[in-house]
Amino acid sequence: MKNKYRYFIIFMIVLMTIINYIDRGAMSYAQAAIIKEFNLNPVSWGAILGYFGYGYIFGALFGGALADKKGPKFMWILAGTSWSIFEIGTIFAGQLGAALFGGSALAGFAVFRVLFGFAEGPTLSTMNRTMANWVSPKEKGFAVALGLIGTPVGALITAPIVVGLLSVTNWKVTFIILGVVGLLWVFVWAKVFTDLPEDHPNVSKEELEEIRSTDGLLDGESQLENKEQTQIPWYHFFKNPSLVMNAIGYFAFLYVNILLLTWTPKYLQDEFGFSLASLGFLGMIPWIGAIFTGLLGGKISDKIREKTGNLRLARSWFTVASLFCTAVCFMLIPAVKSPAMVLTLMCIGNAFNYLPNSIYWTIVLDTEPNKAGTFGGVTHFIANLATILAPTLTGSLVAKYGYQAMFLAAAIAVVIGMLAMVFVKPGKQQSSSQGAESLKA
Repeated sequence: MKNKYRYFIIFMIVLMTIINYIDRGAMSYAQAAIIKEFNLNPVSWGAILGYFGYGYIFGALFGGALADKKGPKFMWILAGTSWSIFEIGTIFAGQLGAALFGGSALAGFAVFRVLFGFAEGPTLSTMNRTMANWVSPKEKGFAVALGLIGTPVGALITAPIVVGLLSVTNWKVTFIILGVVGLLWVFVWAKVFTDLPEDHPNVSKEELEEIRSTDGLLDGESQLENKEQTQIPWYHFFKNPSLVMNAIGYFAFLYVNILLLTWTPKYLQDEFGFSLASLGFLGMIPWIGAIFTGLLGGKISDKIREKTGNLRLARSWFTVASLFCTAVCFMLIPAVKSPAMVLTLMCIGNAFNYLPNSIYWTIVLDTEPNKAGTFGGVTHFIANLATILAPTLTGSLVAKYGYQAMFLAAAIAVVIGMLAMVFVKPGKQQSSSQGAESLKA
């Protein structure tokens, strides 16, 4: 692994994002036991799933800023420790709600899901700060894709892992096991990671030269500065139209992602009568293609960047084409009746959705790597409104119009994101640090 220690760091990030997704997705597979135990209905269950997002968006916002200010190592350890504790604490949510909030188990779940979401929120913005510190400009698209591959892998294996645990124990013991695994990762991470590769004894001089190389840097493409360049206020994000439109595009991606993660198990049980045991396999299907396309998309984008020298083509238009195909797949789902066709369209649509998964984060690195955590956090804050809207709106749509409406809503969200990405122009010419002049460029 000479000159490749940064890939071990990326591997550890992949493990963390896998743990992150399994922890958040476990609630969906435990839904039957929780709903029965606390006598919940579809609307209240949708609300419980949505509460996660209220904490998550603020965790992303503040976590990204702290990653820039205190360093990514501090933020990784704080976030991983906190969410693992709240994952375990969720087993007491219903009883505490009943005891402290006028007999409302729903209120208890609201508190724990908000806190759990807040703790998980910093993950991806902290990852972006880590990538800004640890990878070179020419490999950032693929490196971010590698880091993010844990999200579809986590979503894929959530079903067999959680269903397997639920089949041999109950949902409370399952949550305890998952929380302990997260704490173990934090312990190892504290031993193997430093904020900068310059500070790590396992990073050779040759690898450091690779990381800091500016070979092939495009006109207008930003590079991490060695000097302190972090005085740009967070709200300058909103002076950059490209970053705002990019966040809306990312919202579309996350709407589909969260919808599939939270509602697929209940949809398959309610519409087609599948048992919990069968969901261990069927729940994996929508995520199979996403594992490959999530990784492939970053590589394709970097290759387009290299061949054309055009960041907008490599990032923005590549994303537009991917989201168009996603929208078509989800528009077709209400027209088919068999579970095989539904799952096939979910799989293909989600595969297209994941092609530009890394691009939304890479655009921030293209534009302002010195604020990768803060601006990544603001991007995540805006996009993660989907973590509230998707499960909550779906609960209301299902109760009033049936499950077909949730797929049409997803297609509409994707079209909005696709149109937003048309206006994204990544690179320094749009950087917030350029002030008013950059807005005129």
